[in-house]
Amino acid sequence: MEASFPTTTLSVGGLQFTALEGSRSSARDRRRPLVLCLHGFPDHHRTWRLQIPALEAAGFRVVAPLLRGYEPSSQPIDDDYHTIRMVEDVLGFIEYLGCLRVHLVGHDWGAVIGYQVAARAPERLSSLTAMAVPHPRRLASLGALRLLPGQLRNSWYMFFFQLRLLSDAALRRNDFALIDRLWRDWSPGFTPPAEEMRLLKRTFRQPGVASAALGYYRDMFDPISRAAATSRALMREKVSVPTLALTGARDGCLDTRLFDLMRNEDFPHGLSVQRIAGAGHFLHQERPEEVNEKLVDFLRRHEPGDIGCD
Repeated sequence: MEASFPTTTLSVGGLQFTALEGSRSSARDRRRPLVLCLHGFPDHHRTWRLQIPALEAAGFRVVAPLLRGYEPSSQPIDDDYHTIRMVEDVLGFIEYLGCLRVHLVGHDWGAVIGYQVAARAPERLSSLTAMAVPHPRRLASLGALRLLPGQLRNSWYMFFFQLRLLSDAALRRNDFALIDRLWRDWSPGFTPPAEEMRLLKRTFRQPGVASAALGYYRDMFDPISRAAATSRALMREKVSVPTLALTGARDGCLDTRLFDLMRNEDFPHGLSVQRIAGAGHFLHQERPEEVNEKLVDFLRRHEPGDIGCD
């Protein structure tokens, strides 16, 4: 039987976000250090089902929300999916949960958002763990493409998603078969549980979710809006919180060698880059015991002096 978790609703900016919580919910347990976990694409909050019990057992409280747009109640009327908006959502989550600071853990888009939260409001984070996506500060150069020209081929989907009608239809075609393909390509040799893929596709079948998920990629290429300019500026900023970056050695989405371009000087409070052998893009599901061990060790070394939550 697959793990099930209690849910809670986070109300931020007029939107409602469903979040998974750990099994402990007493007032005393809510005083434990909070780990806020952000999923990526094509994924949802259940991606953290193998981390939540381990983090709870280690003494942490865990909240894993659905990101903006991944359910009808969190879809803004202006369809704004610039990353600055998700940064604002995350800061709203921290405020709503009554915390001064949290440990932030992000995978894929969750990692991108995490880097920007750390740049925008480092005082709200005790630490940042970014999985599968390196910090973009050093990746925008032509030098990165010359070093790893195959990455442009791996990133075909980003450009395909700009074709609005075609890519929307392709994503939905044959019961979201494109999601299965991306998981196969990005994590070679890994077969996620059938029930989990069923639940993931159920998330994407909800009204507006598929278009919202693609909106992240479309707004990333927005050339003119102020929100886009702010998002790009944050991606160029240093990360002033202790940071753990985890990459799967066999990642078929973002070449693990991209993490070699990250520089310690961009992380004045410390950077640790660690590879997970035999894992691909969804490393936290493929090698949960190893990832959990590294994650718990890192979080324990960066617990705040006071917990920071009511």
